[in-house]
Amino acid sequence: MDVTSTYKYARISARKARDVAREIQGLSASAAIDLLKFTPRKAAELFGKTVKTALADAENNFEIPTEGLYVKSAVVGDGPMFKRFKARARGSAATIRKRTAHLTVVLSDDLSGKEIEPRSAKAAAASKKAEPAAKSEAKAPDKAKKASAKSGKVDGLLGVVYDSAPPEVDDLKLINGVGPKLEEKLNSIGVYRFEQIANWTEENIAQFDELLSSKGRIESDEWVVKAAALHTEKYSQ
Repeated sequence: MDVTSTYKYARISARKARDVAREIQGLSASAAIDLLKFTPRKAAELFGKTVKTALADAENNFEIPTEGLYVKSAVVGDGPMFKRFKARARGSAATIRKRTAHLTVVLSDDLSGKEIEPRSAKAAAASKKAEPAAKSEAKAPDKAKKASAKSGKVDGLLGVVYDSAPPEVDDLKLINGVGPKLEEKLNSIGVYRFEQIANWTEENIAQFDELLSSKGRIESDEWVVKAAALHTEKYSQ
């Protein structure tokens, strides 16, 4: 069952209130109150009152246990705007807009198919970053892991990278399409050896393509094949 509480004509702009609304959406009611309590924003205080009102309605009017409630939605709508005027230079007047907003919080106890978790931008970015990282780590070749044990490290998105130049550095300019400037960029993000490029996966190539701002400049087939051939030629002797 859903319980709705609305704070009308709140003396705050809707734009400022929406930042707080995004933070509490999807949280349990108790976690949302704790978060709002320690958020130093005016909107947090207003949303705190609205969530507490919804909890009181659920407990007293609908006899719903408050432990199982979560914030199903937190919506901010534009309210009426008051206009005031302030004297300015040369007898002119400037408009002062005093905005208002309507805050609406919906609490629900229907947890079917719902995982309670914060929907903040940081949490969303972390979850998106974790998925490709797990996939790429599962696909990483054994050679890359062995190389990382010496002096490099395995990054989920980039494969094997180095924090600093390893004892032995390859001339990446021997790869078709890699010039001095591109080699410097590759070195700056931890790529120094043919073996690293030879072990690139599709996820690694896409990430390096974005870091180098090359927009499709990395020719995956040619780079990987050429790097593998150069590595074999150099180290098989």
